[in-house]
Amino acid sequence: MTDEYRADLPSFPERVDHHEGRNAEPTLAEDLLLLLFQPESGTVAGEGTLFYVLAGAVLADLGLGGHVRTGTGRLGGLTVEAVTDNPPSDHLLRATWEYVADKPRGVQTVLAASGPALREPLLERLIDRGALRRRAGKSLGFLPVTVLEEAEPARRRMLLAEIRAVLVDGVEPAPRIAALAALLYGSGTLPQFDRDIPWTSRVIMRAEALKDGNWGAGATARAIARSVTSLIVSNVIVAAAVLPRS
Repeated sequence: MTDEYRADLPSFPERVDHHEGRNAEPTLAEDLLLLLFQPESGTVAGEGTLFYVLAGAVLADLGLGGHVRTGTGRLGGLTVEAVTDNPPSDHLLRATWEYVADKPRGVQTVLAASGPALREPLLERLIDRGALRRRAGKSLGFLPVTVLEEAEPARRRMLLAEIRAVLVDGVEPAPRIAALAALLYGSGTLPQFDRDIPWTSRVIMRAEALKDGNWGAGATARAIARSVTSLIVSNVIVAAAVLPRS
């Protein structure tokens, strides 16, 4: 990777300040990573496609907030550009917004450029919020390792319950939950949640509808944000499909 290419990549803070980490509303990417964290094993589901779906969650958040809009590139691909008079206040979202504020970029380019740097700062946010914690452990009985574990289960349980209500019970989702459910489906990890969200043909059909932007009548007032977000989520699924699942 050349120095010129490195300089063109978005720059994400490794940690956020105490106030932003604990008191601000969690970003979509934080909630997605929290859902993907598996308390029983201390691992994150879908590591093989994780950077794409986390980057997609950041873009979806920007879409829901009206911070970005989509367009069409010279070769017909989907592009993202910043709404210049509406920057996000969140520092992590701001990094991606500034990346596309420089010039419109293809969605796949943004996913590949921003995704690899997101996992650690998002984990730090979840730890700062008290949702997760790190502790010292041992591998093979003697090798020192750092282990992630659940510290406070309330938010993860709430998110799972809201997604289950949408996918299983057919409840009309809030736009944010619709995007989160679609991203979880796009990550390829939804079958791993079978204990909480049965992996049935009905659930798959519902998730497909959310991925396509069919969020229900209540989302009409946010039609533009819904359209932008569904396009982004669809591109995440296309990108993730070519990667090995883990």
